[in-house]
Amino acid sequence: MTDKHIAVANVLIDIEAALRELQLWETQPPPPEALASTQPFALDTLSFTQWLQFLFLPRMQQMVHQQAELPANCQIASLAEEYFRAQAVSGEALIIQLRRIDTLLNG
Repeated sequence: MTDKHIAVANVLIDIEAALRELQLWETQPPPPEALASTQPFALDTLSFTQWLQFLFLPRMQQMVHQQAELPANCQIASLAEEYFRAQAVSGEALIIQLRRIDTLLNG
């Protein structure tokens, strides 16, 4: 496994930990039709944090596990900042981790 894959794997663990710390980790997945959205980030069927948990994290974990080519352009932190502006909870702990993944993938 490459150093970049290992670094991404570690940040994915930290993203999950941040979601759990913020009590945004869900124990039940959304219905299959919600996960099958064709809209970017499944905006029509999932919240941002659901997208992270049920689509982004599993896809990235699979890519790391398979040592597949990783995305070269990632701007998830800015999406998180926008999402959390309208929320009662501060997502700063999560945003910090998303900035790390953005930096790794864009670097």
